[in-house]
Amino acid sequence: MKKRTMMPLAAASVVTAAMALTLAAGSGQTQTPPASTYKVSRTPAGQPDLQGIWQAVNTAVWNITDHPATLGIPAGLGIVVGNEIPYREGALARRYENYRHRATADPESKCFMVGTPRINYMPYPFEIVQSPTQVTILYEYVHTTRYVYLTGTHPPGPIQWYMGDSRARWDGDTLVVDVVHFTDTNWLDRSGNFHSDSMHLVERWTRAGPDHIWYEATIEDPKVFSRPWTMRFPLYRRIEPNAQLLEYECPSYLELEKDSRFGLRPDDR
Repeated sequence: MKKRTMMPLAAASVVTAAMALTLAAGSGQTQTPPASTYKVSRTPAGQPDLQGIWQAVNTAVWNITDHPATLGIPAGLGIVVGNEIPYREGALARRYENYRHRATADPESKCFMVGTPRINYMPYPFEIVQSPTQVTILYEYVHTTRYVYLTGTHPPGPIQWYMGDSRARWDGDTLVVDVVHFTDTNWLDRSGNFHSDSMHLVERWTRAGPDHIWYEATIEDPKVFSRPWTMRFPLYRRIEPNAQLLEYECPSYLELEKDSRFGLRPDDR
């Protein structure tokens, strides 16, 4: 039998440092959309057609910036352009506090709606349907439905909504969505990045090919961040013949803990 050799601690440190350098070198390189000559398909109303079932394929649900692998979390390149979130000093302290209590403090762990932009990079598909005056997004995650209006203006606030109020316009072939009126409880990922109820979000949805949409979101929140910043990533069409949204019923960690005390398994729910 061959002996298994253990990596010396010094060598392990070198590997970890090398991995960190690799992540740093890759920062921001995946957020630039490639040049495309794709001719956008259009709806009967003549608008760019964004319809279909789409899903993000990245690790932003765990952390929207570059991160190494840890137990249960894959390594990943972030979706934040420049890989830097410009927190104000006081807000950065809260972000660290969120991280320390992330297992139970994350709104996702309570089965709350996670809000936008986070819901767009959750590991669940969503479906876009269009009419001339409205884009509707049906998310598999906790049955969330989002209405993006191409008419009207934001209602007077302040109003605290998980998904905010979305008003959109077409800029060429890009759907530009202006979103305000957020709750102050939402996080941006499972690592504790967050925003306040003053967040102003501008999204850009651009069809880049038959099976791709480039999604971009610029975040402005003077309570939390010192300047606006942007995240960007591709969405991929689910092309299997039976692609569809399924039911996602969310058992919170607290419910699972309660069930475990009575000897129930997840399959017994």
